[in-house]
Amino acid sequence: MAQRPVALVTGASSGIGFEIAKHLKRHGFNVYAGARRVAKMNALDDIGIHTMYLDVTDSDSITAAVSQIDVDEGRLDVLVNNAGYGLFGALEEVPLEKAKAQFDVNVFGLSEMTKRVLPLMRRQRAGRVINVSSVAGKTATPLGNWYGASKYAVEGLSDNLRLELANFGIDVVVIEPGATTSAWAATAGDQLASVAQNGPYTKLSAEAAAFLKTIAAFGSDPALISRAVVQAATARRPKTRYVPGVAAKAEVFGRWLLSDRMMDSAIRQLGKQSLRYQTSRKESKATQQDN
Repeated sequence: MAQRPVALVTGASSGIGFEIAKHLKRHGFNVYAGARRVAKMNALDDIGIHTMYLDVTDSDSITAAVSQIDVDEGRLDVLVNNAGYGLFGALEEVPLEKAKAQFDVNVFGLSEMTKRVLPLMRRQRAGRVINVSSVAGKTATPLGNWYGASKYAVEGLSDNLRLELANFGIDVVVIEPGATTSAWAATAGDQLASVAQNGPYTKLSAEAAAFLKTIAAFGSDPALISRAVVQAATARRPKTRYVPGVAAKAEVFGRWLLSDRMMDSAIRQLGKQSLRYQTSRKESKATQQDN
């Protein structure tokens, strides 16, 4: 009986990572799911997924997780670098230590995870590294300086790594989701408000928060991103990039079609319109409650 391919998913305690782990399991993978909040992965345990504590900013944690897989399975076929989060706020107002923490997770955590699994993949002369980036690695997001910078870095790192690993039979794939129907946008919006407070970027922060909440309302189901990851993991010759969801495809197309100035103008107008839309919704709800 052939051994099932082995996959490791980081940041699997919620959202996209949680769905990716489930979809890979359904498609025949022996899945290991890692995250700091192990208790939130009980539902994954229930369907036969191996859950483990994994902090991508902790070298010892990474080494322990990869070593366990090596001992248990003797191989690793797919690494899905999904762990990450979004830091939003004006460059002038975000403390440098928070910016460094953003890169520690989104870029250096990803690179360390990849670095630790490569000896296993080189040994078997095959493997696939799937990096979950974002359309924010292609287009600007209002007050998304450090988040966007981290995703642009993931894009560049992935392209270079693909060339670096080709001789070993290891492929590198990038997934570029847009907004998803999750709590991510609301969390980012609350963070914007706390950073801006009553400073010079208060109005822009309100527009950016409204923009994030509005696009999330029309975002893709995390399952759609998960299906793209499964395609990348199972295709004989995968694409170098997958852009799941209509909204994400529209953003990438708009970036290709419009000049920088035109794209800037479109994003700024969307921010203003989103704030008006969110404000009118609040007023409408307040009126309904009063009645």
